[in-house]
Amino acid sequence: MPTRGKAVCLLSGGLDSSTCLALARRDGFACCALTFDYGQRHKFELEAAARVAAALGVERRLVVKIGLDVFGGSALTADVAVPKSRSLDEMSHGIPVTYVPARNTIFLSLALAWAEVLESADIFIGVNALDYSGYPDCRPEYIEAYERMANLATRAGVEGHTRLKIHTPLISLSKAQIVALARELGVPFGLTHSCYDPGPGGRPCGACDACLLRRKGFEEAGIEDR
Repeated sequence: MPTRGKAVCLLSGGLDSSTCLALARRDGFACCALTFDYGQRHKFELEAAARVAAALGVERRLVVKIGLDVFGGSALTADVAVPKSRSLDEMSHGIPVTYVPARNTIFLSLALAWAEVLESADIFIGVNALDYSGYPDCRPEYIEAYERMANLATRAGVEGHTRLKIHTPLISLSKAQIVALARELGVPFGLTHSCYDPGPGGRPCGACDACLLRRKGFEEAGIEDR
């Protein structure tokens, strides 16, 4: 039974966001899931998000359509090849072409707007800065800066009704630790989707960064990926 009020949980349908949602739910929040159809090539994740939201029992769910593909600039939103079969060393250097310009800033802005309407002081996002491709908008310093800005930019923050908190419980965990936590929380692995370049029916390519990092996490955790 929720005891801590409402929380807006960003839910892509991937392993990390699903684990973050399950964690918020376990901690007593009434979870309102927010999913974005932003012109991504891996639209199959939208179906995964719907399945996960139903399985974990969210209070409300919104799908917001925003056309980031109009800008392009990323292998996820433009006709640019998704990198395949990169080594872990290659993944750990530089910002990959799968980075979507300003994506988390845009996502958090819309999450902030919904949180204000819901009179919620809590936003959950499954960013990870340790065992993941080097996206600049997944770093702790970015989240801290955004949270400071959010409390200056909202009516609730200015009038002192509440102080917004952006929860990033996975930010310093390895992928193996996330997998272990997900199992503990009862996340339905088989309903989640992580691939950047899926085939027909959403079949994972098995070679993009997201697929390789997911496989690495399950192998290191000693857990079967269903």
